[in-house]
Amino acid sequence: MMDQRILALAGLTQALKQVRRVAETGQADAAVLATAMDSVFRIDAASPGDVYGGTSSLRPGLLLLRDYFASQGDDEQLPKIALSVLQLERRFVSSGETAEEVHAGILGAKELAERVGSTHPEVFSALGGLYANTVSHLRPKVMVQGNPHYLGQADIVAEIRAVLLAALRSAVLWRQLGGSYWDFAFSRRAMLDAIEDRLE
Repeated sequence: MMDQRILALAGLTQALKQVRRVAETGQADAAVLATAMDSVFRIDAASPGDVYGGTSSLRPGLLLLRDYFASQGDDEQLPKIALSVLQLERRFVSSGETAEEVHAGILGAKELAERVGSTHPEVFSALGGLYANTVSHLRPKVMVQGNPHYLGQADIVAEIRAVLLAALRSAVLWRQLGGSYWDFAFSRRAMLDAIEDRLE
């Protein structure tokens, strides 16, 4: 099961790396962004790999995780924001009404995403608005640092919120697969082995 958990954690990590990148530069890696946004709408995927359109799409996240576990990460904000999302996931799942509202909102935006593509500005606007009206009211609030020039633009903020929703989706999947904070304390070796196996 650790092998499956690692996929969800990789999905979370690479989505948050795009959040950081967009906040700093206003630009995202198109392929990684598409993987994150597509995962939001794959609610009933048959396997964790299918959520992301195949495990090969998770290579960027697996590399980030490998660097983290080897204490070679170059972005000190990334683990902090990941922890915030993992903490938020607990509050989100137990929120009941908020979780139901988000689920309904995603289903409502799915037709639009299928028509124009999951990374279209209209989809970012819809999912970003959904996040702002629901998840952003929960605690802890995920704080994203970046370039004020980009963080002051409504379309960039909507994109960041939409990708945060994708990260939350991965956090929920990670927990559903049995992931817990204990993994980071007692299963680092097993997690690193699972990462290396996936990267071979």
